[in-house]
Amino acid sequence: MATQLKSADIVIVGLGWTGGILAKELAETGLSIVVLERGGPRDTNPDFMYPTIHDELRYAQRHELMQNVSRETLTFRNNASETALPMRQLGSFLPGEGVGGAGVHWNGVTWRWLPWDHEPLKQTLSRYGKAVIPPDMQLQDWGVAYDELEPYYDKFEYLCGVSGKAGNLRGESIDGGNVFEGPRQRDYPNPPMLQTHAGALFEKAAKSLGYHPFPGPSANMSQAYINPDGVAFGACHYCGYCERFGCEANAKASAHFTVIPLAAGKSNVEIRTNARVMKVNLDTKKTRAESVTYIDAGGREFEQPAGLVVLSAYALGNVHLMLLSGIGKPYNPTSGDGVVGRNYAYQIGSGATVFFDEKTWINPFMGAGALAVNIDDFNTGSFDHAREGFIGGGGISTPSSGGRPIGFHPVPPGTPAWGVEWKRAVVRHYNHTLTVINQGSVMSYRQNYLDLDPAYRDRYGRPLLRMTFDYHANEQKQANFLADICVKIGQEMGAERVARRGSPERYSIVPYQSTHNTGGAAMGADPTTSALNRYCQTWDVSNVFVTGACAFPQNAGKNPTGPIGALAYWTADAIKRYLKNPAPLVPA
Repeated sequence: MATQLKSADIVIVGLGWTGGILAKELAETGLSIVVLERGGPRDTNPDFMYPTIHDELRYAQRHELMQNVSRETLTFRNNASETALPMRQLGSFLPGEGVGGAGVHWNGVTWRWLPWDHEPLKQTLSRYGKAVIPPDMQLQDWGVAYDELEPYYDKFEYLCGVSGKAGNLRGESIDGGNVFEGPRQRDYPNPPMLQTHAGALFEKAAKSLGYHPFPGPSANMSQAYINPDGVAFGACHYCGYCERFGCEANAKASAHFTVIPLAAGKSNVEIRTNARVMKVNLDTKKTRAESVTYIDAGGREFEQPAGLVVLSAYALGNVHLMLLSGIGKPYNPTSGDGVVGRNYAYQIGSGATVFFDEKTWINPFMGAGALAVNIDDFNTGSFDHAREGFIGGGGISTPSSGGRPIGFHPVPPGTPAWGVEWKRAVVRHYNHTLTVINQGSVMSYRQNYLDLDPAYRDRYGRPLLRMTFDYHANEQKQANFLADICVKIGQEMGAERVARRGSPERYSIVPYQSTHNTGGAAMGADPTTSALNRYCQTWDVSNVFVTGACAFPQNAGKNPTGPIGALAYWTADAIKRYLKNPAPLVPA
């Protein structure tokens, strides 16, 4: 029997970037707010102090900061004819757990998605017509255009102290920035990071091929910074321990030392850690949330009533809670009915490994999570991708994120996988190798979705989330096309040898690729194809809002944290309007 607690005005489930932003923004209303985080508390000191935080085995290989799959996992299959099996260890993606969520161990790459990414259906129909869209592709607009989100992108960038260079300032193209980006009203808060030799080689080669290289937008600080909330950041040390690690210098933006302490300092905000939410409880009509049920670290069950519920967990966790709670109709891929679980998407990668002679020194050990030189000449909406036989595109870059000794040991194809010859090859190539990578968009398809597994349950007795996903011909064409561009850039650098990595034949959940899961609770203008309206309010239960990448109807050729942060601020403003008149913000 759950212990009934005193009612709160607002309950927020999950305390990463979105939960932290919403807690901080909504605290200004003076309403009582309870925030429930399934993991434990964290702070830079003592949790991320040097030298212990630079333990590659503990953090990068054994996933100290990630979701514990022995307690909660998912099942996976490539298509509905297969039997889904549980993911017993983390692989393809790494959801976070604990205060700050995945925003603690991210690299700091902070894009604005391109205007095309917010309205892909509208842009595709106006440019190419309906005939280019494959029959099973569920291309869908957000219901929110880039221009509407621009002020919120700006707010998130200044919160995070993003280092970069504008390429489109109020409609004027700026040389050296990303000329393909949507117009911005002001430049980044910090100048670009220092360029590595790998970046210089990429920039020179890209320019000689007629492309438009620019420094990647980075929430790793190029200099000491104080954000608009008065939070101080240190300057990046270029130590190479960003992804999968916390930052000892607070030089990588994270919710755990920015928005979360500001929210926690308010008397009307209570944060409860080690509080794992089991479900959202609805009224008898299934149109209003009344409370959430959670279990604490001691296994005790509590029911927390609330007037408003905000789901701000990781994308997959939000969808799982919606399905368990009966919020929205589950998606049926056969009939096409239902919306929760629909439009799940991932990303597709390809590229090239570029090997140089021993006179060219790359020094891969020094780097930063988001340190890279990029081109968007072949990203979504930047070129005539339909002429190449696909919809979408990808960002191409040379990252300098740090060549740590366990994880980075490049060798040419044909090298033995172990033994003396392998060791010699690692010694020969470690300091003389870089990668040129494509981060490709993935559109949503009828056959790719999330639902509840009928066979497997977690330790709490709940059905596991089931993922059904595979790559389609559209994305494979795109990945192969962009792999050829990566090879061309590598050759232009003067490489001794370039090893091409083309499209995977099938998606595998085993090797790490990116923690960029999107969809499952897509936003949109049509309640028959979207779970959320344009303000991230659920269509069916008006006092439940859902944030994060689960709201994106498809995936872009860019990291999702920038639009996640912008959408959190956008949703916070919408909730403030809702609180004045609790009702659907968009008529169904």
